[in-house]
Amino acid sequence: MHRLLVALLAALDAVLAAAGGIAVILAPLALLWVFGVGDPDWGALWPASASIWHLGHLVPVTVTLPDAYLAATGIDPTFASFTLSLAPLALAAFTALFAARSGARAAAAGAAITGWLSGSVVFAGIAVLVGVSANAELVASEVWLAILLPSLLFFVPSFLGAFIGAWRVGDDGPVDALRTRIRRLPHAWAEVPALVVRGLAFTTLGLVAVGGAVVVVGLIARSTQVIGLYQASNADAIGATVIALGQLMYLPTLVVWAVAFTAGPGFALGTDTAVTPAGTQVGALPGIPVLGAVPDSTSSWLLLLALLPVAVGVMTGWMLRSRMPRTAGPEPFGPRLVVTLAVAALTGGVGALAALASSGSIGPGRLADTGPEPGPLALVLGLEVLVGLAIMLLSPRGGGDDVDDDRHDIAARSGGNSAFVSSGARSDFPSWPSTDRYPDAPPATAPSGWGHLPGWAGGDTDEPADAVPAGATPTGAPSTGSDSSGVSLGGSLTGTTPAGAGASTKKAKAPTSPSDVPPSDPSTTDAPSSTPDAVPDDDVRARIRAAWAAADGDSEGDDTDHRR
Repeated sequence: MHRLLVALLAALDAVLAAAGGIAVILAPLALLWVFGVGDPDWGALWPASASIWHLGHLVPVTVTLPDAYLAATGIDPTFASFTLSLAPLALAAFTALFAARSGARAAAAGAAITGWLSGSVVFAGIAVLVGVSANAELVASEVWLAILLPSLLFFVPSFLGAFIGAWRVGDDGPVDALRTRIRRLPHAWAEVPALVVRGLAFTTLGLVAVGGAVVVVGLIARSTQVIGLYQASNADAIGATVIALGQLMYLPTLVVWAVAFTAGPGFALGTDTAVTPAGTQVGALPGIPVLGAVPDSTSSWLLLLALLPVAVGVMTGWMLRSRMPRTAGPEPFGPRLVVTLAVAALTGGVGALAALASSGSIGPGRLADTGPEPGPLALVLGLEVLVGLAIMLLSPRGGGDDVDDDRHDIAARSGGNSAFVSSGARSDFPSWPSTDRYPDAPPATAPSGWGHLPGWAGGDTDEPADAVPAGATPTGAPSTGSDSSGVSLGGSLTGTTPAGAGASTKKAKAPTSPSDVPPSDPSTTDAPSSTPDAVPDDDVRARIRAAWAAADGDSEGDDTDHRR
């Protein structure tokens, strides 16, 4: 896609992100101005909407109460001016998600940097307009913070979306160069960056799910107190709707508080207060209905909630372990240790950022301190997730770390027959003893799937390579003459050993003369030893014919058994 078109579309995304957030605030306030205020001041509608938009983007807002209101309500004049800094994180989450989507779309179009810069510049321009025009007599913000913080909330997620999108589709630039350098790492280390990012996403989503579940359970368990606070507000339908929408914008903030409560450090609802599983210490609370879900007292059983972040770490470790490449030997410990520590540390960092964004002031006096502490929450979350990750990532892989290979098992069971094992044959195949006349030659390959069998020639035949057909002359015996049956008579054939059951049909090389035959050979006891060149007599010829007949019969029997 053309870069100019990508820039225009990214700018449109930025406009929609800013306009959508402002519209969500402006619409209910306009209804409240029309139906809830007898003589509305329309000039105050825009500053009030812009101030809420700023507050949702982490910009502190200073509120100054008029003297008439102080006199009518009897509020101490020292509380006439205070700061609101507890952000409704739903607005910040909306802007961040929209920005990440815009950056990813620009990367998919092949112009990641162009789309990222275009959208960020346009959103920063809108933030300038809103920041300059938002200040009024009753509400005001620091202009530089009103420009910087919303711009960063679009700038950073848009960059991350563009980077991830370019990583997926490629950009023929710095992202591809970085990816190439990572791929050149050793195989076990090349997967570490992707595993760390994936693990951080898993732990973040898991903790958000845990926090959301705790909020729902708390609202259900203390629904009576929540409904009682709604009734005590004496709000009409319009007022109740505005209150419900305001609490809905603070829902992500409450989820972070619930995560802090589950992990153990808890959160504060005022100066010198604490809401933790170990105990609750709060004073008078504002009449906000959702705060009715805060427990008045706790039980020691609530300490078991700390197992939920550990369970998130276990699930994350299991998913990461299933994506790690298997190796031929034991898995390298270093990459697994780095993934474990990096995911735990980054999870703690995300917890610290979330705690920082979800803490602040909700009113004057003691209400200036609310929310979780970033440091304790980061430390505890990191340790709990680390325990779960270590259980799955640092333990030996189930079923062994070696790659499944039959040859490993064969080597363990059949160490005595090294030639047979190294060939890759199965250990349960019956061994075939061989008396090959050339023992140093490599074994031939059998055509079947059993591997290499010594003494078998390659090809489609099932016959032994050196089987001697019946009536043929052995290759090892020199022929100097023959009798009437065609049997060679020139040398002693007594070196031939009749094949027994299960033995090879190969014939050992015959000696060149009867004197070379060992004296213990029974077939040569009657052979003349003094005259090696003498012609055998009729008795010796008969014995030779009988030995040949026995050898031929055994050879045919072996072939028949093998074919069977």
